[in-house]
Amino acid sequence: MKGQEIMVVTIPDLAFGYIIPEIIITVSAVIGLLLAAFGREKGGAAAGAVAFIGSGLATIFAFLLWDINASIFNDLYTIDNFGTFFKGLSLIVSLLVTLLSLRYVEREGIIKGEYYALLLFGVLGMMIMVSSTHFITIFIGLEVMSISIYILCGLLSGNRGSAEASLKYFLLGAFATAFLLYGMALIYATTGILDIRDIARYITAGDFALTPMFMIGMALIIVGFGFKTASVPFHMWTPDVYEGAPTSITAYMATGIKAAAFGAFLRVFYTAFAPFLISWSEMLWLIAVATMTLGNITALVQDDVKRMLAYSSIAHAGYILIAFVIGDQMSSASILYYLLVYTFMNIGAFTIVILLGRKGAENTGIEGYAGLAGRHPLLALSMSIFLLSLAGIPPLAGFMGKFYVLSAAVKAQYYWLAVIGVLNSVVAVYYYLRVIMAMYFKESSGESIRPDFSPAYSVVIVICVWALFHMGILPRDFLLIAQKSVGVFM
Repeated sequence: MKGQEIMVVTIPDLAFGYIIPEIIITVSAVIGLLLAAFGREKGGAAAGAVAFIGSGLATIFAFLLWDINASIFNDLYTIDNFGTFFKGLSLIVSLLVTLLSLRYVEREGIIKGEYYALLLFGVLGMMIMVSSTHFITIFIGLEVMSISIYILCGLLSGNRGSAEASLKYFLLGAFATAFLLYGMALIYATTGILDIRDIARYITAGDFALTPMFMIGMALIIVGFGFKTASVPFHMWTPDVYEGAPTSITAYMATGIKAAAFGAFLRVFYTAFAPFLISWSEMLWLIAVATMTLGNITALVQDDVKRMLAYSSIAHAGYILIAFVIGDQMSSASILYYLLVYTFMNIGAFTIVILLGRKGAENTGIEGYAGLAGRHPLLALSMSIFLLSLAGIPPLAGFMGKFYVLSAAVKAQYYWLAVIGVLNSVVAVYYYLRVIMAMYFKESSGESIRPDFSPAYSVVIVICVWALFHMGILPRDFLLIAQKSVGVFM
């Protein structure tokens, strides 16, 4: 009517085409739950197939997003090469873990449909975390991922260790999440902004003064991400949870969660807090040294392979933090390359651990690997390749990962950090060689366990071995992809 104001309603561009990978993963998880509910025994196996097909389709659509840059959902979510790289990595983890789970969940009597659905919801949380440029969506992604993992850790029915792992991870994870959320709240209280790109613009505009509240907020965010990356002194949960959780979930946690946490960690600190690089890098310098050193020294005395790999995981977080401290394009790219390599090393190693176990007896003691080379030479060879790559022995990809990280430290004149990293790498060789020595130079003292062979396990092992040799001998293409991914920050 005349004289009345006309209200204009703006309909936001939802841009669902940019989140097809997330939609596929969500739909696959829901279908898995429905199959489990109505399909009875066959529903669980069908849920595994749906999870594998869904992860494969999502991977294809994720790669189609390469070189696309867009901010969607009112700038709550972003599409760029950095997020696409980590989405692809999360989906590779999903594919490999789903493959090795097909036989494992049947052997261990794990509830299948719910298992695969939670696996996919965890991947969904990872994908949201690494593509978020807003504290709220980062937190939502973190919670979706974390809640799924809390449940997955306790899915071994009748196993007290599994229940204990789930409870420990839940309690400590809740505290870590509270630290992270409180840190975000303090940053918001100081700046009045939740978008990490707007925080960076506000800081660099010239009117911002660094306050104690802002510094405490940054420190608390480091605590939150430090827990998820298993960095010292926030690592306490790692060995017990890795040991008690189903081995397939241990592989999932050691690779997918660590990669997603580092992805979100990098995005927040290289975007919002980049102007204060000197301030927070000093803190991360100390954390990197403590993480490498404690992880490697404690791993030296472990007689359980899963616990040894848990402390190894802590040490590798320290190597990654070396590059994090530096903050230039070369070091940032080396983090992405390292995480990709680390994924194949760990999933391969944990697949061998699964193969050598059986229901109710995981056979994770080093003595259980004695004489393996004589009984099953290909298994021993594969495990040796994974362990030597973790140790950083050429021509495997683990060597190139450490080479890029340490050379970046030298170029940036962080000489002491590089020296400490090299010394820790030398120490780490000992505990990896302990397992190899047992496989090749010791006789089995007890009953030899027949490996739980399955074609799916063989496929995972072959893929991981091939990836480590390919990325170790021809690393250039993968490093260029990593450099292009971190270009959004530089």
